[in-house]
Amino acid sequence: MSSELRHLPSVDKILSDGRIAPMTAQLPHSVLVDIARDILHEIRKTIAAGRSAPSFEQILSDIAERANGLLQPSLRRIINASGVLLHTNLGRAPVSKEAAIAMERISQGYCNLEFDTESGVRGTRHVHLERLLCQLTGAEAALVVNNNAAAVLLILTALARRKEVIVSRGQAVEIGGGFRIPDVMRQSGAKLVEVGTTNCTYAADYENAVTPQTAALLRVHPSNFKISGFTQSVVLEEMMDVADRHNLLMIDDLGSGCFIDVAQFGLASEPLVQQSVGLGALSCFSGDKLVGGPQAGIITGKKTVIDRLKKHSLSRALRIDKIRIAGLEVTLTHYIKGEALLKIPVWMMISASLNRIQERAMAWATSLGDMARVIDGETMIGGGSMPGGSMPTKLVAIGGDTSKLPQKFAHVVNRKLRVYSPSIVGRVDNDVLLLDPRTVLPEEDETILRALRIVCLS
Repeated sequence: MSSELRHLPSVDKILSDGRIAPMTAQLPHSVLVDIARDILHEIRKTIAAGRSAPSFEQILSDIAERANGLLQPSLRRIINASGVLLHTNLGRAPVSKEAAIAMERISQGYCNLEFDTESGVRGTRHVHLERLLCQLTGAEAALVVNNNAAAVLLILTALARRKEVIVSRGQAVEIGGGFRIPDVMRQSGAKLVEVGTTNCTYAADYENAVTPQTAALLRVHPSNFKISGFTQSVVLEEMMDVADRHNLLMIDDLGSGCFIDVAQFGLASEPLVQQSVGLGALSCFSGDKLVGGPQAGIITGKKTVIDRLKKHSLSRALRIDKIRIAGLEVTLTHYIKGEALLKIPVWMMISASLNRIQERAMAWATSLGDMARVIDGETMIGGGSMPGGSMPTKLVAIGGDTSKLPQKFAHVVNRKLRVYSPSIVGRVDNDVLLLDPRTVLPEEDETILRALRIVCLS
C-alpha cells in the first residue's frame, strides 16, 4: 500500500501533461489544481481500502472528465414524448414562445421591477401581475409568490397562526416531494382540525367543528389521487355558506389552477379559478401547471385579505423574481386576448385533434419502416392536476414480442434516446417503447425523426 501511495503522480506532473495543459484555456489553473487534488485524495482512500490505484492514463482521463463536466450545463433541454403532459420531473409546462422572449429580454438588462417611471420613486412588483389577474378572475386583488406551496404557507401563517383551520380528512393529502398539508399546517403555526372520514365528509362536519378559535375552512385539491366508490364531499358553495355564517375565511387551494373549461376536450371537470373567486373564496394555485406559465404561486381574493398577505414579512422571502413576472405577464395576456389555445403549449397539446396526433404518429412510425407501428393510447395530464385524468392519443410503438427486433431492443433504444442531444424521453411498457406525439411540440418533430433514424437504423 505504501508503495502505491509513493508512486502516485504529483499535481504538477498531472497538470503539466500535454493532455491536461490545454484545459487551462477553458478553466483557471486553480480549478484544475482543486480537481487533481480531489481525485488524488479519492485514490488514496481507494488504496487504503485495499484496492489498486488506477493507471496514470486513467487519472488523466478522470480529471479531464470532471473538468469537462464543470463546463457543461447540468440543466438541459428535453423533448417530452412520455405521454405525461405536465411532467413534474421534466419541468412541468413549457411556456409560450412570446413568454420565453419576454423572459429573455427582461433578464438581459434593467427594468421597472420596483420603480415607478412616472413619479421616479420606488414602486411595487405586485402591480405588474395584479391588474391582469383581477381582470381574468374577477378578484379584487392578487398576489404572486414563488410557488403554490409558498402561497399556502403564507396564507396559513399570516391569517391563521395559532388558530384552527378545518380540513376534510380526505383532503389532508401529500403531493410530490413529500409536501404534506398537515406538515405545512404545523410549520405555519395553524392548528389542523380534521373532520369527516377518508371517503365521506358533509357540510355538517364543518359546521359542528367550528369553535371560537377557528380562523378558516380549507379545501384542498386532491392533486395526484382520487377516491371512488362510496364517497361524499362538500362543494365549495356549501363550504362558503358555513364560512359566511361564522364569519370565517374560506381558503381554496386549487392546486393546478385552471381558467378554461376542460369538459370541451372530453376531460373530467376541473375547478375553475373564476368560479372560486366568484363565490368569495381566497384562492391559490400554481402558475406552471394548467396555467401554462413559469413557476409561481398565485393568490386571488378580496383586497383587505390580500393586503394583509402583502404586508406580512414572509411575503418578501417568498416573492417572485423579475424573469418569472415577465413570463407570467405574457401568459396571462394570452388568456385575456382569447388566444390561450393557440399560444400556450399545454393548451395547444390538450386541444390538438386526434386526427392531427395520428398524422404525426404515422410520420414518426413510417420513418422506421417495419420497426414501428401506431397504436391507441392515453395521454396523462399529470402535474398534480386532474387526478387520473387522461385523453385519447396515438402512440408510436417500437419493439415487443410481435416484432422481429432483438430482445430488449426497446430498452436499448429508450436509453439511446435519453442520452441523445437533445434528450428524448419516452416510456417502456412490456418491452415496448412508446412515444406520444401529443406531449411533443410540433416544431420538435424533425428532431424526433432525425433521432429515431440515427438510433434505430444506424
